Amino acid sequence: MKLDVKRVKIVVTVPVENTEMVREAICSAGAGVIGNYTDCAMIIKCTGTFKPDEVANPYLGENGKLEYANENKLEVVCDVDKVRKVINKLREVHPYEEPAIDIIPLLEESEFI
Repeated sequence: MKLDVKRVKIVVTVPVENTEMVREAICSAGAGVIGNYTDCAMIIKCTGTFKPDEVANPYLGENGKLEYANENKLEVVCDVDKVRKVINKLREVHPYEEPAIDIIPLLEESEFI
């Protein structure tokens, strides 16, 4: 069976206070469309950890100290041809210097029918 990836899931963690701004930005860039619905997203509360090195410019925390941050995991689907635009918009509005972004290929249900 040859599988053709047409959509991906984009996953990123975001500080709780910035979640809606990031969600709106990436949905306006074309993410979050499922059938006849727009602005579809999954938001999951989580705790992230990180330790900025001495040259980092952290949004939260202090250089050299382990930080625990209340975050949301934001998940949206996206057509492959819109991924670059969505990721560019995400990086433009995300407050983190280095946001952790996952791009996961999705298989269509029709491939298995």
